[in-house]
Amino acid sequence: MTWFYPLLNVLQLAFLVVWGVFWISLSGVVMVLTLNGNLPLVMARRIWAPMHWRIAGAHLHVDPLPDIDWSRPHIFLMNHQSAMDIPCAFAALPVNIRFIAKHVLQYVPFLGWYMTMTGMIFVNRTHRRKAVQSLKQAGERIRAGKSILAFPEGTRSLDGLILPFKKGPFVLAIEAQVPIVPVAIEGSGRALPTGGIRLRRHDIRVKVGMPIETQGLTGADREALLRRTRDAIIQLHRELGGPGAVDEAIAQQGHEGRSPLPPSTAP
Repeated sequence: MTWFYPLLNVLQLAFLVVWGVFWISLSGVVMVLTLNGNLPLVMARRIWAPMHWRIAGAHLHVDPLPDIDWSRPHIFLMNHQSAMDIPCAFAALPVNIRFIAKHVLQYVPFLGWYMTMTGMIFVNRTHRRKAVQSLKQAGERIRAGKSILAFPEGTRSLDGLILPFKKGPFVLAIEAQVPIVPVAIEGSGRALPTGGIRLRRHDIRVKVGMPIETQGLTGADREALLRRTRDAIIQLHRELGGPGAVDEAIAQQGHEGRSPLPPSTAP
């Protein structure tokens, strides 16, 4: 039976690719016919996203949502464990959200097309000027009433521990003067581990915290806002049974995840 699970995973992946292509294509048709950019996001939340954990026999559990004015634009910041996090966020949050994503995803067939037509924000972190322009574009969309979700770690955590945060989302939040909503996810890294196509039956839990206001904050408050938000996500994560976080709170410029060890301490 050593061949069974690898074969099953290949079939699951093939189905999800076909599933995604179908719904992305249908969403494009719907958008052209209705000229409504929100309908593809509603379709993603209610139909496309749930199949990702159901096909693995997993379950998504969303803790009771806090009392939030969901009609207001927000910046949702969430820890990152797996590629499963995106469909989970779509389904767990009762609003249409746009993502801040790495610019390379823009060139992925079907996925990049869908993200472009629904107004996702692509950030090229290797070019500071382009990254700043992308964040300004995101700020304009937020002020126009759009909600954004970002993964402030910038990369997936391999062991579940929350990694240091990048400063970009907090620059954006202060510029847009909209609340940050902390969101924690636990279990997605086991349902879809990084580095393969090994879908597993494992419960996934999401917990949403209370908004953190940014009204009146300036650039001088950026690091304090980052630490406050990170502490809130760590607390939510622990309430879900998560392992907590690494000690380093702020990622080094140009680096995602844990900072490299200094030469004197490297093994």
